[in-house]
Amino acid sequence: QVQFVESGGGLVQPGGSLRLSCTVAGTIFSVYTMAWYRQASGKQRDMVAFITTDGYTNYADSVKGRFSISRDNAKNTVYLQMNNLKPEDTAIYYCNTRFNTRSWGQGTQVTVSS
Repeated sequence: QVQFVESGGGLVQPGGSLRLSCTVAGTIFSVYTMAWYRQASGKQRDMVAFITTDGYTNYADSVKGRFSISRDNAKNTVYLQMNNLKPEDTAIYYCNTRFNTRSWGQGTQVTVSS
């Protein structure tokens, strides 16, 4: 069974930065396109960014230029570097595969507030 363990969230002021990590167990991590998603309170879960097996990346317009996704296949881990955070980035952040998502992990809460 695939398991996703997200970490790195927290409370940060507008303009601040956070680096999220997601460790994946129970599958051959390196063969999957991985993605970060987020879900704000009362809203649907949306994809924020994805990274393919060969390192191609793509971002939602709302985070383009501020967020950066990366992966370390040796550590079965995908990262999300978030810079210049805005209050509208407040959400629970999850990682999962880009396609045919598996069961969701607990996510990590990111709160951007002064």
